[in-house]
Amino acid sequence: MGEVRQRVCHFASCRGRHCSSLSTLFAHCQLGRCATARHGELVTLSRPQAAALLADNGLAPQRSLGQNFVVDPNTVRKIARIADVRSGDIVLEIGAGLGSLTAALAETGAQVIAVEVDRGIVPVLREQMAGIPNVEVVEADAMTLNWHEFLTDINARHNRSADATFHLVANLPYNIATPLVADLLDGVPAIHSMLVMVQSEVGERLCAAPGTEAYGALSVKIAYWANAQIAGSVPPTVFLPRPKVDSALVKIVRHTTLPLDDVAPEALFHLVRTGFAKRRKMLRSALAGVVSAEQFVEADVEATLRAEQLDLAAWGRLVRVTHPIR
Repeated sequence: MGEVRQRVCHFASCRGRHCSSLSTLFAHCQLGRCATARHGELVTLSRPQAAALLADNGLAPQRSLGQNFVVDPNTVRKIARIADVRSGDIVLEIGAGLGSLTAALAETGAQVIAVEVDRGIVPVLREQMAGIPNVEVVEADAMTLNWHEFLTDINARHNRSADATFHLVANLPYNIATPLVADLLDGVPAIHSMLVMVQSEVGERLCAAPGTEAYGALSVKIAYWANAQIAGSVPPTVFLPRPKVDSALVKIVRHTTLPLDDVAPEALFHLVRTGFAKRRKMLRSALAGVVSAEQFVEADVEATLRAEQLDLAAWGRLVRVTHPIR
């Protein structure tokens, strides 16, 4: 695809002015030429502007990538505020799209590494972010990225220590939300906090408590690694295109000290997955051949309970007797 074409600014006092990026639009508003934004106010592409930008570049939201672009300034401000990042932080934004949230995160003073997998969108995103010095755009797939090499390179380029931590902010499509969050918690300890926007159903599973319908193996894994909570809701109306369901903002912050530091996580998660594979059955049936009657007694866990009734501590007691660390 060629160079991103300029487009006429549709803000009332800028009519007829050609703007090729959010940074240019923002500059116009700072000069007082924008009737729809106050001085210094974040400029976010409106729904018609976002649609026009895509059309001008021969692009459209891809269903296969689960693309739903945020086109509401209040929403991106809300996300940036909840992310709680500031100057000196490095924020990894996954699925940057057209850059509305990227710009809001950049306004905090943090260094933003905007990761986008859609090679058609990437040049548009780079043009949108032109002139914003604390934004870097990277074309990459978060699901296949070598995170160790990626973060090591960022630390080297920004003169940070090897053990420096990162914040992650992401608008995640349904098909990658669960595996990406789980993989990052399992394998990328340098990511200290995440703020992910996901379908409400996924958000409920990430934060579910024992005894609830949404509680499952993923909920136990999250509880092992981090504290997670629903930090807000997002309606379909702020997206282009509009999804059919509400979204949730989930804040995930790693534990400073693991609540079960005397068990092997791989053994714990395997036992949990086995139990939830037959979640409607009693544990003595769901874990038959894995946990004996004597081991249930030793772990002080009732064999007549179901997997969804056990909290993290109970799962920890079970794995200590089935997979003791010598």
